[in-house]
Amino acid sequence: MLSQSLVVAHKEIVESFRDNRSVFSLLMYSLMGPLAVGLVSLSPAIRGAAQSPLAGLMSVFTLVSAFTSGMNVAMDTIAGERERRSLLPLLLNPVHRRNIIIGKWLTVSLFSILGLAVTLLGFSVVFVISGMHLQVPWPRFLLAIALGMFPLPILAASIQLLLSTGCRSLKEAQTHLSMVVFLPMGVGMFLVFFPAARRAWLNFLPLVGQQLHLQSLADGRAVPLVQSFVLGCLTLTLATLVMLVSSIRLHRDEIIYGN
Repeated sequence: MLSQSLVVAHKEIVESFRDNRSVFSLLMYSLMGPLAVGLVSLSPAIRGAAQSPLAGLMSVFTLVSAFTSGMNVAMDTIAGERERRSLLPLLLNPVHRRNIIIGKWLTVSLFSILGLAVTLLGFSVVFVISGMHLQVPWPRFLLAIALGMFPLPILAASIQLLLSTGCRSLKEAQTHLSMVVFLPMGVGMFLVFFPAARRAWLNFLPLVGQQLHLQSLADGRAVPLVQSFVLGCLTLTLATLVMLVSSIRLHRDEIIYGN
């Protein structure tokens, strides 16, 4: 099963990297946040503020990058193939449809993870330029990011792939997947402007937990590694369940033929 999924993933990854638009969109969406926050950090008012909003802005843009970096690949891998009439010939091959979905899921996840990594690297440069100092030790910071944050783009890939299976064309997929970006943006903005709404159990809720996770680290507050691990496991579990729903939908005639 895994070998078939890897073959599908290899095919999708090679085709995606051949398309300059996918790579360009990944870089554009990933660097948008660091560039915007970098410009804000140069403001004298921000430098002299007692409580800088940079940590909140960084966390919001990081959440958004996890959802936008693989968006073009997600809309093309199912809806685009249906529009090009290449999805049905693919499904006629002696490969379980769950393996096809897993292969496409791995491809979208790869682009989302790369986008998140580029965003975090860009924000590290902003830290240096703005004169901010990371109060959490770097080894602990990186481990907390790896455990708690990097499962988020995998969840984003699952949600986008699920929506793409229900779209008949690239245009329809672009509309639906673009609206999903408002989910992390809305959650992030709400928690930044209404900090009183935070609760302890929200630290373990996927998407919300990543927002609080990253903001705490950027503010210099240490996050327990157990909390990062549990958050990552819950996020991966939810991503797997959403992916399995996509594989089930791929057996429906209206999904295959677009009726």
